[in-house]
Amino acid sequence: MPKTAYYIPIGPIHPALKEPIRVEAEVEGEKIVRVDVKRGFAHRGIEYMGMKRNAIQTLYLSERICGICSISHPYAFVVTAEKALGIEAPPRAQYIRPIIAELERIHSHILWLGVIAHEMGFDSLLFWTWKGREKVLDLLELLTGNRINYSVYMIGGVRRDLKESHIKAIKDAITYYWKFTEQMKEIILSDPVYKARTRGVAQLSKEMALKLNVVGPVARAAGIRMDIRQDMPYDAYADIDVRAVVPQDIVGEAKGDAYDITMVRIYEIEQSLDIIEYCVDNLPEGKILAIPNYPALLAKIRRTKGEAIGAHEAPRGEVVHYLKFDGRDGPSVWKVIAPSYNNINSWAPLLLGAEVADIPIVVAYIDPCMCCNDRVALLKTPEGKVLGYEYIHKKAVEKTRKIEKEVRG
Repeated sequence: MPKTAYYIPIGPIHPALKEPIRVEAEVEGEKIVRVDVKRGFAHRGIEYMGMKRNAIQTLYLSERICGICSISHPYAFVVTAEKALGIEAPPRAQYIRPIIAELERIHSHILWLGVIAHEMGFDSLLFWTWKGREKVLDLLELLTGNRINYSVYMIGGVRRDLKESHIKAIKDAITYYWKFTEQMKEIILSDPVYKARTRGVAQLSKEMALKLNVVGPVARAAGIRMDIRQDMPYDAYADIDVRAVVPQDIVGEAKGDAYDITMVRIYEIEQSLDIIEYCVDNLPEGKILAIPNYPALLAKIRRTKGEAIGAHEAPRGEVVHYLKFDGRDGPSVWKVIAPSYNNINSWAPLLLGAEVADIPIVVAYIDPCMCCNDRVALLKTPEGKVLGYEYIHKKAVEKTRKIEKEVRG
């Protein structure tokens, strides 16, 4: 007797999703037989807005691309802008930047561990991990003035220096998180229930990872040794022997499943602690900005023509920015590629043949950011003509009035 297939729509608004996206699954019994992922629910046109502002304003607009990892895009932005403009940040700033970036990696990875635990119903682990995450958020607030959206990077350096009291607080946090990661290994990686729920779930082979061009922890969990800090080092990373964390270095083999990516993220926290400790112990003396006067910086930007591509290894994977300057105080072209743009491509092959109960784990597996992924949308007619603002606004008004008429009866 033939099986009956049922259609399950998930999103764009759903309790398991932090941000809007739509996953349409067709199931036979508990097995998923067809998947369609639809994006585009969170586009805000940030790149377009950035090309209407000066470079400093656009820098802080870039922080708003991602709400969780809000240093990732500013870091890629300043690295790219400095290449295009011929500006070199002072050595002290080049060491302060990785400290902030690695502290954010710690908070992001711990946040992910809580989220993946929540998706499988392990809420006690969610509360425990997020309690541990508070210390790094408090430290970031001490160093930058904010728990999120730190506004600390600048083209040519950083806006805030580190004091002796800051150094002590950072070293205290390093000690705390070395103990915390050991606890995570014992509570999470050694837990038979967690292992049973994640081994073989969301399993991405090395071959499929390469085919889909996934990045960050998703690629490393599949055994691919790639990391921008290792492959194209920048700032203080060039002085540190950063080696990508892959499961085969820890347990001898890479299976690319949810357990392996958990292991990769926990061991990357330890790697971040090593990087922070190195930067603190070898922090150079000197100034923190190449051009402290912001009007002078904008004047230099107006006088300079250039373009460049730059990247930063964000907690989710590589963030790539392209900037072009051609005689005004802001970029004439600004393009961004975020890791979720690549990693969401893995959902369909991971979900095909999986159980319905595994959908939340597969979705959370890549730590998706829809606002990173969606920046602008173009609507076209069947003939390929791009629809302009007037047409879209007219249709929006017509739809609103239609809904109002239906509601009012």
